[in-house]
Amino acid sequence: MNKGITTGLTGILVAQGLKLPLTYMRTGKWNWSALVQTGGMPSSHSAGVASLASYVALKKGVRAVDFAISTIFGLIVMYDAMGIRRHAGEMAVELNQLDESVERLADQHPGIYHERKEKALKEQLGHMPEEVAAGALLGTVIGIASYLLEPKKKRFAASRWLSPR
Repeated sequence: MNKGITTGLTGILVAQGLKLPLTYMRTGKWNWSALVQTGGMPSSHSAGVASLASYVALKKGVRAVDFAISTIFGLIVMYDAMGIRRHAGEMAVELNQLDESVERLADQHPGIYHERKEKALKEQLGHMPEEVAAGALLGTVIGIASYLLEPKKKRFAASRWLSPR
């Protein structure tokens, strides 16, 4: 399989795996669903794209178009994780609270009918900036490790790292 793909997937899987013990340390309870949920510490999205970008930087050089593509892609993913997805999660919190308030009002006024939602909206969708930063740092370390674990004959020559193509 393509080493860039396995490096990115490793970043995602390691970050997701770390969510379980970190959630336990924070709550004192084992929450196995943390292994598959979005949001939380560290950001697996950030870990995946940062591991790919750092691996590509070492393999192809920072002047290569491959590095430019992976970096811009990574920045968009991290921006989205902190921005749009986080705000969608905050809106879900407000909507769930509104639904609970309407439910209480309906109970207090017999003439008002309110059909309770079966399932609340998912509230943890995006990331806080520190979760994205932690994922990016973790991913960078994984990308470097992935490159260093390659046989030397497959590595990009360090002296050519910054040379133009």
